Amino acid sequence: MKKNNDWLNKNYEMLKKILLTVLSVCNLTAYAQNMLEGTVNHNGQPVEFASIAVQGTAFGTTADSTGKFTLGSIPAGKHNVLISAMGYKSYQQSITLGSGETKLLAISLQEATDQLDEVVVTGTMKEVSKLDSPVPVDIITQKFLYKNPVPSIFEALTYVNGVRPQLNCNVCNTGDIHINGLEGPYTMVLLDGTPIVSGLSTVYGLVGIPNSLIERVEVVKGPASTLYGSEAVGGLINIITKNVSKAPTFSADVFSSNWRDLNVDLGFKFNAGERVASLLGVNYFNYQNPVDNNGDGFTDLTLQHRISVFNKWSVRRPQNRAASLAVRYFYEDRWGGQMNYSPAERGGDRVYGESIYTQRFEAVGLYELPTTEKLTFQYSLNSHAQNSYYGTTPYVATQRIAFGQLLWDKQAGKHNLLAGLPLRYTYYDDNTTGTYSEVTGNRPDRIFLPGIFVQDEIKNGAHSLLLGARYDYNSRHGNIFTPRVAYKLSLNKTDALRLNVGRGYRVVNLFTEEHAALTGAREVVVKSALKPEQSWNANVNFVKKIVTGNSFVGLDASLFYTRFSNRILPDYDTNPNQIIYDNLDGYAESKGVSLNLDVNLYAPLKIVAGATLMDNVQVRNGIRIRPILTERFMGTWALTYDFARAGLTVDYTGNVYGPMRLPLLSDTDPRAEYSPVWSLQNVQFTKKLGTRAEIYGGVKNLLNFRPPANSIARPHDPFDKNVQFDALGQVVATPANPYGLTFDPSYVYAPNQGIRGFLGFRYQIR
Repeated sequence: MKKNNDWLNKNYEMLKKILLTVLSVCNLTAYAQNMLEGTVNHNGQPVEFASIAVQGTAFGTTADSTGKFTLGSIPAGKHNVLISAMGYKSYQQSITLGSGETKLLAISLQEATDQLDEVVVTGTMKEVSKLDSPVPVDIITQKFLYKNPVPSIFEALTYVNGVRPQLNCNVCNTGDIHINGLEGPYTMVLLDGTPIVSGLSTVYGLVGIPNSLIERVEVVKGPASTLYGSEAVGGLINIITKNVSKAPTFSADVFSSNWRDLNVDLGFKFNAGERVASLLGVNYFNYQNPVDNNGDGFTDLTLQHRISVFNKWSVRRPQNRAASLAVRYFYEDRWGGQMNYSPAERGGDRVYGESIYTQRFEAVGLYELPTTEKLTFQYSLNSHAQNSYYGTTPYVATQRIAFGQLLWDKQAGKHNLLAGLPLRYTYYDDNTTGTYSEVTGNRPDRIFLPGIFVQDEIKNGAHSLLLGARYDYNSRHGNIFTPRVAYKLSLNKTDALRLNVGRGYRVVNLFTEEHAALTGAREVVVKSALKPEQSWNANVNFVKKIVTGNSFVGLDASLFYTRFSNRILPDYDTNPNQIIYDNLDGYAESKGVSLNLDVNLYAPLKIVAGATLMDNVQVRNGIRIRPILTERFMGTWALTYDFARAGLTVDYTGNVYGPMRLPLLSDTDPRAEYSPVWSLQNVQFTKKLGTRAEIYGGVKNLLNFRPPANSIARPHDPFDKNVQFDALGQVVATPANPYGLTFDPSYVYAPNQGIRGFLGFRYQIR
């Protein structure tokens, strides 16, 4: 034993070295991993928060504020690495990683002079470049929103080709979004790819999110019910908020006009530990200055007091798996009416007013499951409460929607598979005949809408084919099936031809969507149990990009056709005192052609312009009728010129609309049956103050266009106290009412605000 101890003592140092060497080798073997490290820059300057992804895997990361990135645990072998950043052309590099190898990359990105290299998600529910997407997607960037500052996305869409915010009431300024001439209920609104609104609250999804926190807005024109379900008949509007890691630390945007309105957008970013980051945004809008420039005794613009608080959380997880949650609270107090209206008159018959109190809560999130397969769970909850009076008519409604969806994303050779299990529950209750009858009493709507969909995108060289199908079971209407086919031919690296054919459907609740059903003096008549609307749509799209030196010209042309069956339409003509709703005994169609032009010259001039020609008709017994409030043509433009040395930018934006058929009360109604051609045009000057601040100002509605002063019928008698009716309920012409009219504010096609100046200030800290 003593000999052994002597041997150990003599050889201790040697054994120690051997043991440490063995442990080191074991340690390196256990922790050796394949890594990517590098930097992303542009002209020698770091590109902050660029995205780095290993294609075909779940591995990815984000560069820091200095452009540096590190990505570990990548499988050995050959890979394609995609590096992308907003405002830059995407870059792809092939690499080969050996076991335990660390590959160093130095990536230099080029600035994008067009929108074709931008990433879109709305058309296919997957992140792809705009050029690679088999579904045409229009992108509205934050820079575009800043060309004509407005307090909401709803108003910003006025200058997007093929999209038109439509006011539906002269008094309360309730509105909706028309896409290619189709009314607002046919448009679905998404927040970060998840449905947040339906029926009662469509427009509210486009109001109250600070513009500084919006990354971009994606618009898909045409049915997308195969992926998104009911309401996605006419198109989609997807508001994509900033990635928390890419958002500025602080941002502020404040502006006002000589109408004494005030809009404030504030954004904050903060960390809650090493793995959790949060983005907080506040939007505040206030307008309390009654104006009656047209002299009809009614406010030209509704008075509003609105606040919205938006909070988005992001969690950094292993292998860059996604986890985020966004919540929003919205409150609005809005009224319009006679100039001597006050809150004390609400609901009374002495002074006419339309007053709307709205409270809304939203929660939207996603969680990528820790599985070998790419499984993601999306969810949203919203609660919308509205307490309104339209003259003496009360409207009190509550709507709650819960939505959940499990997505499976799989790349299998040439097949890019996507499958989903969606479930939506809708609760709706109000004080109208929509949920109440004397026989059954109050019976709130409760609708379950489970479904399943599958999509397969097959790529073979220049050809890409997307096949999709969806099945839904509506607890009220039963089975609904919506197929979809999309084909894209890449003519070369810059030009593409697309063909899309799909089916859409929509389940309707009139009182949640038709403002005309609640306001004015007309009685609502529903002739029969309404069936779900269905549509077939075909769209051909051609994209061409011409690059000469540092100049760029982009062309985007589309032909579209939509045919509806079971379409639900309001009949204003049969009885001037009624709005009669019924499924159309026949069909309706919308068809047209759209052209977009994007010009970025070597000179500091940028031009974005578009035009759409369309023909919307209803066909019944062989008779073709043009629906009300649908234009034959529209055009939009945005011209930008940069005076680089002076740090000054000039933006000239505008639109033009063709005549629309308007809702007359009778054959003797003296108002014009069609609106004139009309245009809204604006100019803005923006001056940079260093790298963090800028001041901007200009003039809106340069042409001072306003609808005619007699748009509201009989504004002096809003309660019809001096209107005489016969035994059948028809209006009797009298010396005091020679045209036989009743009070009606639904004759509206354009905002009443005339020319006005505005001034604003932006500040940002990164």
